[in-house]
Amino acid sequence: MPNSLTSLPLEQQIGQLFYIGLPGTELDAETRALVEHIQPGGVIIFGRNVAAPDQLRALLDGVRAIVPTEPLCGIDQEGGLVDRLRRIFTPMPSARTIRQHGDLAGARSLGRNTGEVLRMLGFNMNFAPVMSIMTDERDLLSNGLYSRSYGRSPGEVLGYTMVYLRGLQGTGCLGCLKHFPGIGAGEVDTHDELAVVRLSHDDLIAQDLAPYIELFQREDDRVRAVMVSHGGFPNVDIRKGTAGGRLEPASLSYAISTKLLRQELGYKHLVVTDDLEMGAIAKHYPIEDAVLRAFKAGQDMFLICAHTEVALRGYDALLQAARDGLVKQERINASLRRIAEFKALTQPPLAFDRDRFQQLADEIAALNRKLNYTYGGTI
Repeated sequence: MPNSLTSLPLEQQIGQLFYIGLPGTELDAETRALVEHIQPGGVIIFGRNVAAPDQLRALLDGVRAIVPTEPLCGIDQEGGLVDRLRRIFTPMPSARTIRQHGDLAGARSLGRNTGEVLRMLGFNMNFAPVMSIMTDERDLLSNGLYSRSYGRSPGEVLGYTMVYLRGLQGTGCLGCLKHFPGIGAGEVDTHDELAVVRLSHDDLIAQDLAPYIELFQREDDRVRAVMVSHGGFPNVDIRKGTAGGRLEPASLSYAISTKLLRQELGYKHLVVTDDLEMGAIAKHYPIEDAVLRAFKAGQDMFLICAHTEVALRGYDALLQAARDGLVKQERINASLRRIAEFKALTQPPLAFDRDRFQQLADEIAALNRKLNYTYGGTI
């Protein structure tokens, strides 16, 4: 597998770089045309795609059947507010609730339970855990991360996320650390607008980056995917010669995505953008521009989650840029190698077992009772 992607036709090579959302619950004509045109490296599922367990499994199996190489099938299944499965499965507890109860075993069982449920439904990847550090001061910011964080300090975040990740990946479902390099200090939600983080490079290293650095340096090398945020870091990414120049989001910034993440911190594996249709990007860059900038910044895969037409435009633009020689084949190959290495770690779906599915739902219900957690109540 690690070299097979570089031997694909150019159209399929470019498709591997895209991680796309699907319009609805079925593999209808629009969805089929989208998947056949892009032949994406990955598909991401949202609440709009989820109606029933067998429907969801059929949708992912259907995608698998029409793409030439095994796709990544991902979802944001964190628990708490970000729980795409709550229509078909017991709502899962938030990271904050687990941390407030000091329950490391709860973090492990959430990871293990999530991984097994996802593999039965046809997934091989979960966009979790969130690595944000939320101090009491940061809790007052309206950046949407309040309940999604495992800790108030680097050590706390490291402890819980490591245990969660071990539980998740022990089931054969791969995780993804997010949102690099840390947007807990951002004053707004990047779904709406660019979140500016005014920390210095040294402060970032000491605080938000500390858990990443520790996990990157561990010999077990568990971290195989990192999502880069749409935060703006004016004291890290200072673009010389652009007086009054626009502050670039981390996801489109070579200084963050390549210099900081790869060169300074030594991270060697898969890097994906946060959704390029979020307000922080979409309000400032057409998708054609965003995809090219993300690629040049050093990203391996681009999440385009909401609109079929936007995904198609992004793909067509990057394919044209490749045909025109605006992006180099060796750079495409570097991303294809990392994607192939990540895919080589994925496991095929588990057989769907309705009794086991119910048993896992009951386990989450028991965990919620232990944590006094009610969705919408004690977040």
